[in-house]
Amino acid sequence: MTRILVVDDEPQIVRALRINLRVRGYEVQAVATGTAALKAAASDPPDLVVLDLGLPDIDGVEVIRGLRGWTHVPIIVLSGRAGSQDKVAALDAGADDYVTKPFGIDELLARIRAVTRRLHVSADATTATLRVGRHTVDLAARTVTRDDGADVRLTPTQWGVLEQLLRHPGKLVSQRQLLHDVWGPEYQNETNYLRQYMAQLRRKLEDDPARPRHLITEPGMGYRFRP
Repeated sequence: MTRILVVDDEPQIVRALRINLRVRGYEVQAVATGTAALKAAASDPPDLVVLDLGLPDIDGVEVIRGLRGWTHVPIIVLSGRAGSQDKVAALDAGADDYVTKPFGIDELLARIRAVTRRLHVSADATTATLRVGRHTVDLAARTVTRDDGADVRLTPTQWGVLEQLLRHPGKLVSQRQLLHDVWGPEYQNETNYLRQYMAQLRRKLEDDPARPRHLITEPGMGYRFRP
């Protein structure tokens, strides 16, 4: 059974999450402060954390940094802070996804399913073969093949962007993380690079580049590979 640690100081939200998650077979532990969250995660590590940023003792971003110091547990931020800078700060600190309050329970459950699916992906990502629409991507061989057998050629930079997304299926990867990992730390503000390369990848891999189904833009935050 998947164990979820809910970190939120709003009793109504905690109650709603506890009911909805337990009905769907999740085990739930709830705490109201960042300090309690760090202690709970250390003493009995959860499979996933749902975290509010506006906690009464320490900021949620600091909780993310504290967790990321020793664990890769998926973290979904659930917060009333709708500004893009707050979202980017949480993602850069190590959050896997961000849901803004007020939220629909169905949306949150879909995000939870997406990140928990990644728990079952083989740890040996270098052998992974993934599907992107009508294409097979072999991360080990660094090849992309269409269903008709034709090879799709990618430039090294195009491959770098695609690989970062495919190695985190379902996860929202921030713009800064992509720029840092593909181009280097000095390029972390060059978001125009990403727009250009994502457009190129969609033309090569999506059936309808104008309406992508797999290489998704999250405006102001980053990009997501949807399997």
